[in-house]
Amino acid sequence: MKLKTKYILFLVLLHLICLVMSYLIFKENKFIFLLAEVFIIISILISLSLYKQLIAPLSYLSQGVSAIKDKDFNVKFLSTGKKEVDELVDVYNRMIDELRTERTKQQEQHFFLEKLIQTSPTGIIILDYDKQVKQINPKATEILNNNQHLLENQIHEIKTGSSKVVRVNGVHTYKIQKSRFIDRGFERIFIMIEEVTAEIFAAEKGVYNKVIRMMAHEVNNTIGPVNSIINTALSQQNLWLNEQDYSLKNALKVAADRNQNLNIFMRNFADLVKLPAANRKKINLVELIKSVTELMYFPANEKNIKIDFESTHESYFISADVEQMEQALINVVKNAIEAIENTGKITLTLDQSKQMLTISDTGKGISQQDTEQLFSPFFSTKKDGQGIGLTLVREILLNHNFDFSLKTIQPNETQFSIKFT
Repeated sequence: MKLKTKYILFLVLLHLICLVMSYLIFKENKFIFLLAEVFIIISILISLSLYKQLIAPLSYLSQGVSAIKDKDFNVKFLSTGKKEVDELVDVYNRMIDELRTERTKQQEQHFFLEKLIQTSPTGIIILDYDKQVKQINPKATEILNNNQHLLENQIHEIKTGSSKVVRVNGVHTYKIQKSRFIDRGFERIFIMIEEVTAEIFAAEKGVYNKVIRMMAHEVNNTIGPVNSIINTALSQQNLWLNEQDYSLKNALKVAADRNQNLNIFMRNFADLVKLPAANRKKINLVELIKSVTELMYFPANEKNIKIDFESTHESYFISADVEQMEQALINVVKNAIEAIENTGKITLTLDQSKQMLTISDTGKGISQQDTEQLFSPFFSTKKDGQGIGLTLVREILLNHNFDFSLKTIQPNETQFSIKFT
């Protein structure tokens, strides 16, 4: 039973008792009886007035509670002119103002946080209480779409509160960080994926530039004088009159040739360091690819390897440095030839709708262990490889801001893709 009902029943019962008692006591004296009745009526009126004054705060409270339940913080009450009720009204109004201000602030912060997450250059994934993806921003979606299986495996392996740097397909490098936060008393997980490819490449380039310059300086300072001495000795015919000295003469020739090879070796490294900025012009990529396939025909034919070029158009123009792009394509095709032991096929496919060139070969492929090391300076899977070819390709394509990847799709199918956007 509500308090209001109890109060009304109490007043009704109380005044009925008073009416009955006044009748029984003063029924013989009509004047006193009438006077008693007047007092009872006045008491009823006063009680009703007090009831209204006492119930008004409760009505306000009831309306206020309903507004709070509905999260409507715009409902405020006017002053009534009664001190006690007005104190309650004032407290309620101030509380509503604070709640409205706090809600507005939280909405603004939530909106800002949402915008920040959605436009962040860092991939952000937020999990729910069951460790399922609750929210994912566009950058994280883009990263996962390109490397879904590789990165998902890495994310599951990372412990909460730690981070890991992962290189995918030897090209893109990501820093993955897993952390926790408390939401309504329960722990939730969020993952941040930041691409640090440019920073890693810049750091690597700075290191190997310094190493190559130092090596070139030392080698050139040594080879020059040594070769000069050897050639001077070989030109002195009087030193080689005896047949027993011929073996020494041949050894000196071999040493001179070896020094020359070392000089060429260092020149290749120096060319990598001195790679100029791309002199970009409008070039016909179809003609360039045809030229490269014709150039590489004979090395491929020696190993019984067929080179096919597939394109639906006779021309496709891009903005690029023709000499650098030619060098990059030659290196990629050369690597494909070397990856095929004997008899195979290399297919160059130009998809103009996707603005992509794909060079696939039927070679042995790339092991999972070697995948992360691709494009790393001085790394090579070949026995006598210098690790320059792919590094030079990487530098040329980075010079042009072309996206690229190298991966084994399936056994006997490895693809090098270049996206011209």
